[in-house]
Amino acid sequence: MTTVTTPKGIGLRSERGPVLGAIMLCTGLVALDSTIIATAVPSVVSDLGGFSQFPWLFSIYLLTQAVTVPLYGKFADIFGRKPVMFFGIAVFLLGSVLCGIAWSMPALIVFRALQGIGAGAVQPMSITMVGDMYSVEERARVQGYVASVWGISAVIGPTLGGLFSEYVSWRWIFFINLPLGAIAAWTLARRFKERVTRSSHQIDYLGAVLLTGGSSLLILGLLEGGVAWGWGSTQSLVIFAAGVIMVVAFVLVERGAAEPILPLWVFRHRTLTGGNLVGLSVGALMIGLSSYVPTFAEGVLGTGALVAGFALAALTIGWPLAATFSGRLYMRIGFRDTALFGGALIVAGTVMAALLSLHTQVWMVAGACFVVGAGLGLSSSPTMVAIQSVVGWERRGVVTATQMFSRSIGSAAGAAVLGAISNATLADRFAHPPASLAGRLPNSVDATSQVLGEHAAGAGTAVSAFVRRALYDASHHVFLALVVVAVLGVASILLMPRRTEELVFD
Repeated sequence: MTTVTTPKGIGLRSERGPVLGAIMLCTGLVALDSTIIATAVPSVVSDLGGFSQFPWLFSIYLLTQAVTVPLYGKFADIFGRKPVMFFGIAVFLLGSVLCGIAWSMPALIVFRALQGIGAGAVQPMSITMVGDMYSVEERARVQGYVASVWGISAVIGPTLGGLFSEYVSWRWIFFINLPLGAIAAWTLARRFKERVTRSSHQIDYLGAVLLTGGSSLLILGLLEGGVAWGWGSTQSLVIFAAGVIMVVAFVLVERGAAEPILPLWVFRHRTLTGGNLVGLSVGALMIGLSSYVPTFAEGVLGTGALVAGFALAALTIGWPLAATFSGRLYMRIGFRDTALFGGALIVAGTVMAALLSLHTQVWMVAGACFVVGAGLGLSSSPTMVAIQSVVGWERRGVVTATQMFSRSIGSAAGAAVLGAISNATLADRFAHPPASLAGRLPNSVDATSQVLGEHAAGAGTAVSAFVRRALYDASHHVFLALVVVAVLGVASILLMPRRTEELVFD
């Protein structure tokens, strides 16, 4: 069996601090590259062309990142965290260089996929390394810091992308990763130490291929369904059918594998099952709020992008604050009860968002985000610590990666479902405008650009008011859906046992 020991110094605060800083820097780079390109799209398209293909710049990064997470989790338990983390950083930086010198839109899409493959290692290794270095009492606070990096990146990413595109070049969006990634890798090489005793292993290559292929097809169908093709189209049905077949084949293969790439026991224990389901809800909540809070603030309330970003930033303030407090709380009342308290706050925060009106103040939007963020800190962090605490070192990478994989699936599914809800609402409103506006509206939901885009000043007052109302209805329906997601998250927490003990494996 593979075992690991770390030098005594890694437990000292003087050693752990720089390592944590490097981990957060790596996490920040991965998170930034999922959002920073958003405001650079016009510059990229004007330089490379391929306007119809640019959505793949986002989809392919999320797809390759999500499907590789379980593989890296297994490799980390075999070879150790450090080599997997370094491999991820190296591939991510190589992808960044290639993205920066891309000569066409197809080439940029391919290199974004390479970036995602590297990011798929960085994301779970960050959380796993935190689990290795910090005690149960400390993990929630520290993981709250790491998690907050994602929220902060969602706010500042588009701003940085716009600044680079306008004043330097969109290519520097990717080149800037090189010095920052090098600093993080250098710090980890010097400060993070582990000694892994290796024995012979049988890597489950067939299971890896089936898992990667099946999950890729399912996530692709969720991301592009209703966008690139209709949900009921032949393409959609074939993709989902092939994905399901490969996943079923993967389950059958894993039952007989000597060392499965994703062992089925992670779905048979209540703590792990509940934690993975919570990951699904967290992913959907994060993508929903990150996507529609700025839209609501700018399009409905008429704020600027910066103010909208600050409203969303309240989410990232509430999360680490609550995560810090949760470490003390779950040592007294347990992981599940702490997570339930957080789940109740998430429900309350999403209800607050659903009650926002056309004439609400932006600070009320920020307040709802803060409450949800506090709930996430009190539920997500204890849940992650719980699933790490019930297994030993040799299985911690797998369970952590599985939880992160569940969160990625939740984000992909959430983006698809919430997008469908929003688009359906807008399409219905534009199909039935008031008689006074007949013939004055575009034929598609692109009419929202008259509120959100640069043409707002030239839009007619009646048309702008109608579109603003339609956008409010769409956002409201999305927030109602998030209430449902929050309630399902609470139900997932209830699946976890009140007391957690380390699992015994044959």
